[in-house]
Amino acid sequence: MHVLVVGAGAVGGYFGGRLAEQGEQVTFLVRPKRYEQLQKTGLQITSPHGDVMITPQLVTRDMRLNHTFDVVLLSTKAYHLDDVLQDLAPFVSSETYIIPLLNGMQHIRRLTEVFGEDRVLGGLCFIESTLDAEGRIVQTSSSHRLLFGSRTGKPTARLEEIATRFAKAKAPMAYSMHIMDDMWQKYLFISTFAGVTTLFRSAIGPIRKDPIGHQMIQDVMKEAKRAMEEQGAVFNDDVEAVLLKQMHAMEDTMKSSMLRDMEKGQPVEVKHFFSTLLETRSSRHLQLIESNLWIYQKNREMPVD
Repeated sequence: MHVLVVGAGAVGGYFGGRLAEQGEQVTFLVRPKRYEQLQKTGLQITSPHGDVMITPQLVTRDMRLNHTFDVVLLSTKAYHLDDVLQDLAPFVSSETYIIPLLNGMQHIRRLTEVFGEDRVLGGLCFIESTLDAEGRIVQTSSSHRLLFGSRTGKPTARLEEIATRFAKAKAPMAYSMHIMDDMWQKYLFISTFAGVTTLFRSAIGPIRKDPIGHQMIQDVMKEAKRAMEEQGAVFNDDVEAVLLKQMHAMEDTMKSSMLRDMEKGQPVEVKHFFSTLLETRSSRHLQLIESNLWIYQKNREMPVD
């Protein structure tokens, strides 16, 4: 099975590295600068679950291979999606499954427009990881789970084969029969988590301990949930209680990837996360978060997604 991982960053590099570690034929589609770096250093992962060092198979958008891929793991940031779609074209066929690991839901429509309904699966992951100054992937907490599945809930023989192979990796990579529900729940969790951590410029621990921060967590989740329901999401009655319990179980030092991007002075996914929610709902707390993020970007003269 040929697997193409788009990018070799903190997410794609981690899960692609775990698959390569198990002997899968994994190729990383990377930018020229990352290509040169990985050619020199190899793909290095530092993790509580065991360090990994591999010599990765690499390709850039200008290279051509003599085969296409069975599976694509798409882990780009939302604001890079359109550029990546052009890069992908030579490497996919009518039989290629695409597993997007982007946050939110808006990317699904764009992907199906380009590749078709049957080729685009649902997908998500939970991991706290980052790239250090040397380009190594550093997993900063123990969570490292990936879910994928058919958006119609109907598995195929090929999907069962993929699930079997992915299950061998040294990270939970599992098939879900209800991936769209999983994605909405992840979107609700990460919107709340990213929202409050970027708003307060803090890891989750101090926010939870502060009465104002604690209330903000609940208010953001409640308003995000209502906005998502207006877009078609269906949640269990206890979803807020379940997600709040998960958020309180997190380590005090946990930060959202959006906050980590801010700390590095990089663009953030404000449009993909919050603008799409505000299109269907007037929300004081979501507007506050979005305004905060837009001001941050403007002050640094960076592009917004």
